[in-house]
Amino acid sequence: MTAGHQRRRYLDAAATSWPKPDTVLDAWNDATRRIGATAGRAAYREALEADAVRERARRAVAGLLGGVDPRRVAMPLGCTLALNQAIHGLLRAGDHVVATAADHNATLRPLHHMARHGMITLSIVPCDGAGRVDPDDVARAWTPATRWLVFSHASNVTGAVHDVATLAAIAHARGGLVVLDAAQTLGVVQCSAPGFGADVVVAPAHKWLQGTAGVAVLWARDGVDIAPMIQGGTGSTSESLDMPDIMVERLEAGTPDVPALAALQAAADWVASRGLIGTGGGLAADAAERLAAVKGVRVMAAPGVPIVSFVVEGYAPADVAAIMELSAGAQVRAGYHCAACVHEHLGTRDAGTVRASFGPFTTSDDVDAVVGAVEAIA
Repeated sequence: MTAGHQRRRYLDAAATSWPKPDTVLDAWNDATRRIGATAGRAAYREALEADAVRERARRAVAGLLGGVDPRRVAMPLGCTLALNQAIHGLLRAGDHVVATAADHNATLRPLHHMARHGMITLSIVPCDGAGRVDPDDVARAWTPATRWLVFSHASNVTGAVHDVATLAAIAHARGGLVVLDAAQTLGVVQCSAPGFGADVVVAPAHKWLQGTAGVAVLWARDGVDIAPMIQGGTGSTSESLDMPDIMVERLEAGTPDVPALAALQAAADWVASRGLIGTGGGLAADAAERLAAVKGVRVMAAPGVPIVSFVVEGYAPADVAAIMELSAGAQVRAGYHCAACVHEHLGTRDAGTVRASFGPFTTSDDVDAVVGAVEAIA
C-alpha cells in the first residue's frame, strides 16, 4: 500500500500544529473574507474591527502568559523575527551572553553572528544525553561581563523542559536578565508565573498554541526596553521619522496579518478552555517506552513536552522517516531539527534523529502505527 492510500498520521506538531481546531480556521476565514482591512491604519468600520482583532489577540495571549500586561505583548510577523528583534534589540557591545547546547538555531544563530562579528562574547553550556542543562554549568559560565541568559524552555529534539525559575534565579542574583524561547512550551506547559519567570518571552502562534503562521508573541516585562531592529510604518506618529515610544508599536512595524491575529485569539481561547496543558504527554511517554524496547532502536526523550527522538541502527534517519510514511502513513521529521549543538551531546552528529511529536489530535492508533513501522524496519 502506498502513502497515498494510507491514513495521514501527522506526527510533527513540534514543527507546526495540524490539524487546527475548527474555531481557529473559522476565525481565520472570517477575518480573511469579511474584514479585509489593515489594523492601525484607518478609522472606517472594518479597519477599526481589525484593530479590535489585534487587541483581543493581545489580551488572550497575555492570559496564557500568566496574566501579564497586554500592553507589553507585541506580535511581530514570526517567531524567528521576534527572537532576532529581542536579541539584537537588547544586547549591547561588550555584553557576555550565556546560551545552551539544547537551544534552537533561532537563538543560537543570531548570538553566533553577533559573537563572530565582535559585538558580544558567547558561552554555550553543554547538555546531557536527554537535552537537559545542569544549572550549575550556567552558574559556572557566568562572568562579570555577563548580562543575558538566552535559552530554549524546552528542547525541540528531546522534549526536555528546563526549570526556568532555577535558571532565572541564577541570572537575576547576578544582575542578569533572561530571554526565553518558549516556542516548544507556550500552550502545552503551564505558565504559573508571569512570563514563566523570565524577563522576555518569545513564542510562535503556529506550534503548540494551535494558531497559524504569520504572527508571533514577544513579551517583555516592564522596564526591559527593546530597541527596534526594524523601522517602518506603524500607523501611529506617522508625522515623525522616529519610531513610536510605545513598546508594542515600536516592535510591530509593517502590515500586520489580521487573519493570523484572529486565528491566534481563537487558538489562545481554545487552549485556555480545553486545558491543553500536557496534551500528548501520555502518548509520547508510551511511544518512547515501546520504541526503547525495540532491538536496534535508541530513544532520546525526556519527560516534558510530547516529543520523542530516536535512531534505528543501520538506517539513516531520513530513510527511516520515508519508510514510516510509505508503510504506515506516519509523517515524522528527520535530521537536525534546526538545533546545531545538541546532537554533539546526543551522539547523533552524523545524521540527526527521527523525531515524532504528538499534538492534541494524536491518537493511540497513531502511536501503534509508529511503533509497528519502526519494529518492521529494525
